[in-house]
Amino acid sequence: MGCFMSRRSLGNCALAALLLFGANHAQAASSVLIWPIDPVLEADQQASALWLENRGSETANLQIRVFGWSQSGFEEQYQNQRDVIGSPPVAKIEPGQKQLVRLTRTKEVPPGQELAYRIIIDEIPAAQPPSTEAGKTAAAIRFQMRYSVPLFAYGAGLWSKEDSTRPRDPKGVGLPQLSWRTVAVDGKPYVEVRNQGAVHARLTDVTIKQAGQNKPLAEGLLGYVLPGAVMRWPAPSGLAGDSALQVRVNGAPQVQSITPAR
Repeated sequence: MGCFMSRRSLGNCALAALLLFGANHAQAASSVLIWPIDPVLEADQQASALWLENRGSETANLQIRVFGWSQSGFEEQYQNQRDVIGSPPVAKIEPGQKQLVRLTRTKEVPPGQELAYRIIIDEIPAAQPPSTEAGKTAAAIRFQMRYSVPLFAYGAGLWSKEDSTRPRDPKGVGLPQLSWRTVAVDGKPYVEVRNQGAVHARLTDVTIKQAGQNKPLAEGLLGYVLPGAVMRWPAPSGLAGDSALQVRVNGAPQVQSITPAR
């Protein structure tokens, strides 16, 4: 299953407008299919693969970078790093064609640890000359797509993603350890989720259950909480102390209730 990001389906992508000579028309660019959407580097793997496919009608010029990913102050933090390298760093993909990006580890992960990265894929729009309509010069807007794919690397003795093709030691499975609480910031309610487990938690289909009613917090992806981190999201007003937070963690088939913080 791939992560298909078109101009109208942004997912985890950031969309920026690149203005050329003003703004009168929007011009379509390529659409990129990315898979897998959850690549990993197991402890015994030196490299992993990421595929990019151009489903659009124009040539896709892409820049591929891998950043270290951490969370601090309830914010995502990205750092330059050389422990995992994406190759090639730049790709030119014609319509209907694919490109393999090799994610190579240059440094071992300490035993029993998970390290997080973000693969940032930027589409570089081709320069377009101004068009002419009714004798007038019309400028154009070119949109730049940014695709962001999480990557997790594991040290010896730890794994997280199920894989039926690989032998697994059940003792090495890493699980998030989550707790939550409500807080008020500048008079506005927020939900804080802490992860004291060994691996990340991907939170989807999040609801707050109170007095027999479910208040959706996110129908799709709410976000990630990395090991040792605390993240915060806006919450519905009027939450009582007996509220319960229910969430699907790392794509599990069933939602679960997260333990309230003490």
